[in-house]
Amino acid sequence: MREMRESTTAQELKDLVDGLNFAQKVDRSLGLIKEAYEEFGDRMVAANSLGKDSVAVWHLVKRVAPEARGFIVTTRFKPIETVKFMNEQVKTYPELRVFKNDDTLPDPELYRTAPDLCCNLLKVKPVQQAIEEMGVDCWVTGLRCTEGRTRTDYREIEERDKGLIKLNPILLWHEREVWQYLALNQVPVNPLYAKGYRSLGCAPCTSISSKGDERAGRWIGTSKCGGECGIHTRPLKTAKA
Repeated sequence: MREMRESTTAQELKDLVDGLNFAQKVDRSLGLIKEAYEEFGDRMVAANSLGKDSVAVWHLVKRVAPEARGFIVTTRFKPIETVKFMNEQVKTYPELRVFKNDDTLPDPELYRTAPDLCCNLLKVKPVQQAIEEMGVDCWVTGLRCTEGRTRTDYREIEERDKGLIKLNPILLWHEREVWQYLALNQVPVNPLYAKGYRSLGCAPCTSISSKGDERAGRWIGTSKCGGECGIHTRPLKTAKA
């Protein structure tokens, strides 16, 4: 796996997105997870955002390693549907740990006045906590390069933090293929999708959008519109003193 980190170019990834069929993509994803688990064992941990991509990845991970651990980062602003779905997932999978920052915010509407800071406090910091407390050397995500404009410059295997591998096993999947996998395997999903949402986040920052970009409904009306919360762009592994 270490030799594969930078082995696939952006153009090669683009060709694979449409060049591989659904079954080939599933096999490739399972292979990546298997290789990671063989190398990292219990230090490979899956991040679960409770969105469609994350639950697909969680299902893939459990096919490879039924004993694998995972973590969920939640916030005080999550929709009630997401909270209920989270509770169901944790009841089914007690090996999913929940991390949440309940510290007082400098502004109760920080999501509106300073959305970047809000995401950093409520999302990035709890992920950093999860990485440290769970002893993670490889974290597995549901990131896909076809989701939107901010997700085209990623690789299936990355080391953006020294000593922390990020594995994006469904990076090549189209949205329709995620839904195909979930349907074929009867994987439960967040009920908000039935209402028309395509990308899920905190309630004040997530809307239903008719635009082609999956993430177009995130942070509408701000400079972050369709953008990122920061967990895929900021350092996550804290340096040891």
